Amino acid sequence: MKKLDQLNFDNTFCRLPDIFYRRQNPTPLPGSYLVSFNESAAKLIDLDAAEAKRADFSEYFIGNRLLPGSEPMSMLYAGHQFGYFVPQLGDGRAILLGEIKNRAGEYWDLQLKGAGITPFSRDGDGRAVLRSSIREYLCSEAMHALGIPTSRALCIVGSDEQVYRETIESAAVVTRLSPSHVRFGSFEVFAYRGQHEPIAILADYIIEKHFPDIGNSPDKYLRFLNEVIVRTARLMAKWQAVGFSHGVMNTDNMSVLGLTIDYGPFGFMETYDPEFVCNHSDHGGRYAFDRQPQVGLWNLACLAQALTPIIPVEQAQEALENYEPEFFRHYNELMGKKLGFTRPAQEDASLVNRLLEMMRASKLDYTNLFRSLGLFRTGPDEKNTVLRDQFLDRSAFDAWADAYRSRLQSEPEIDEERKVCMDRVNPKYILRNSMAQTAIILAQQEGDFSEVDRLLALLGQPFDEQPEMEEYAAPAPDWARNVVVSCSS
Repeated sequence: MKKLDQLNFDNTFCRLPDIFYRRQNPTPLPGSYLVSFNESAAKLIDLDAAEAKRADFSEYFIGNRLLPGSEPMSMLYAGHQFGYFVPQLGDGRAILLGEIKNRAGEYWDLQLKGAGITPFSRDGDGRAVLRSSIREYLCSEAMHALGIPTSRALCIVGSDEQVYRETIESAAVVTRLSPSHVRFGSFEVFAYRGQHEPIAILADYIIEKHFPDIGNSPDKYLRFLNEVIVRTARLMAKWQAVGFSHGVMNTDNMSVLGLTIDYGPFGFMETYDPEFVCNHSDHGGRYAFDRQPQVGLWNLACLAQALTPIIPVEQAQEALENYEPEFFRHYNELMGKKLGFTRPAQEDASLVNRLLEMMRASKLDYTNLFRSLGLFRTGPDEKNTVLRDQFLDRSAFDAWADAYRSRLQSEPEIDEERKVCMDRVNPKYILRNSMAQTAIILAQQEGDFSEVDRLLALLGQPFDEQPEMEEYAAPAPDWARNVVVSCSS
């Protein structure tokens, strides 16, 4: 493992023409202190965890000192925000220090979010606050543990510097790791400007670095688009299956690698409601939970349009037709596993939809209901009372249970074996807003960061029974209904 001054920087993005970025050093923040450090993420860049104990560690990850080999910059992109195209955005408060190549040959972007004003800040202050940094730090790691492609989080460093959002808050910087931060909007900006050469250059760069097996194909750009389509469809299916709502699915927040990025007003759906809107800034519900799959396709259409200088229009349109079949194939597979099915059957979609409708009518907790479904017993005299009593319409449950029992009897596992398999895909623990808010309040009001670390450990094992953490599996308390999460989050 390496010390801070030994990290293996290999900054390939910096070797692209400077039309794609602007050089920008972080703006120093006074009085830095370490809030939390993630040993799991540190392994991705071969960083010795003992380095976090250095007196000057926080100085490097708040931007007061530069790591040897780093070449700080902010990336240019555009994007459709809530359906409207904004011709230039870019990293308004994020600074990419560079790319670290680890011992396995993997590249990881090292990015500081909240490191100060950049050329793309558009009158913003370039800062992030402790509240939003804690939320992103915890959620990105929770998503990773759930098996959902995502950026990672190395650490949070705080400062007593004041930042104005809805109120005055303290500043913080979260260090993000990702194989790439290239977005749909990274291509849109050049399509809007009529600059076709950069589109090909950027596509070639992504293909060479992330899709090398298609690099020599005569139709490599079309195959690249297909890769993005498939990865995005599968990502949307994973979000829907786990009950995750991103909150701001603008095209500048969509990764070409199919990663979950740019955590802001996200939320894990608690009470099942397909129209759940986690972002209080989204007054029209554009990014409601049940709209996410269709928004994914809409965003892909924007990307496909941006790529038409290098892909024939007809081929791009045909490629988009692959999205919905891939989404539904993967979603049905994931939901089938949540119900304990090892091989698909024709009636599975109906069983899933009937269950979801009963959950909606009974206002049941999405995560907890699926977790408890592992307790279902298939014996002819089994009433499954614990499950049954959660539903308002008992007769509807009984009819569904009969169909479900019949379906399970076609599977090879016995009940006990099936529960083990179901518990591997139905998490017991998710990051509920109440959990994040409790950690935030302790950090803000008392300077106590222990709850952040406690949640980091808990959410790193979301499928495991952790008896000493049982309280975190309970539905949110009443006060949590007043937690407002907006675009500033």
